[in-house]
Amino acid sequence: MTALPNQTAILTALQHLIEVVAKLRSPDGGCPWDLAQTRETLIPYVIEEAYEVVDAIRSGDHDAIAEELGDLLLQVVLQAQVASDQGQFDLSRVAEKITEKLIRRHPHVFTDLAVENIDEIHRNWEQIKAAEKGQDFSETQRLTYQLKRAARSLPPLMAALKISQKAAIAGFEWETIEDVWAKFEEELAEFQHALAHESKAAQQAELGDLFFTLINLARWHDLDPSVAVQGTNERFIQRLAQIEAVVDRPLSDYSLEELEAFWQQAKAKLAKERATNPEH
Repeated sequence: MTALPNQTAILTALQHLIEVVAKLRSPDGGCPWDLAQTRETLIPYVIEEAYEVVDAIRSGDHDAIAEELGDLLLQVVLQAQVASDQGQFDLSRVAEKITEKLIRRHPHVFTDLAVENIDEIHRNWEQIKAAEKGQDFSETQRLTYQLKRAARSLPPLMAALKISQKAAIAGFEWETIEDVWAKFEEELAEFQHALAHESKAAQQAELGDLFFTLINLARWHDLDPSVAVQGTNERFIQRLAQIEAVVDRPLSDYSLEELEAFWQQAKAKLAKERATNPEH
């Protein structure tokens, strides 16, 4: 395997990071916060940093991408250090296991196996993965297995969209978009009824059904619900920032009518800016 020109610098930088994290976790002069962390308490940071990497990639800012990848790498090193402190495994085992997995799952690269297309590569990958886990390949191809994997490994909105897509391919699909809208109206009515007459658990269940139907509507119109919600979040924050830039008192000091007027002004201003410069 050909070494990268700066491989030594990369390994040196990684070693320095490992040493810094080990020092932070050291009972002898380490950081109390780092020492108090467990694998479970670090979970929110793993998720947060992964999302920040995605946000940086979408921004196209190379410096931000490098910084956020570093934050995510820190979470990997921290998890490995916590495990090492407990005598379970260390970062070398983490690296070895993923390297072995990559080689094992790419026989068309690391052996003489010939493949004709990407579909064959994917099928080989799934067969090897099933064998690794001691599973029957035919079982892993069942719809329920694939849906459970999506629900377990993806954020809820992304999982719901993937579940909807796979179910539709398998035949669980409405005939027309009007049928989907009718289902949405049905679920909306059931949610409203639950809010008025049923338990909190029933309300949660009906809210979930309503969301899932809305995600199906998005799929029918080739829309990504995760991207849609992210855009709404960003627009809300942008409008709020416009309001905070012009008010001279805490927002809580204003009436709802005043806040609504500020909101509409901010909305109009941002819309005008986007029309003038659509790339931003």
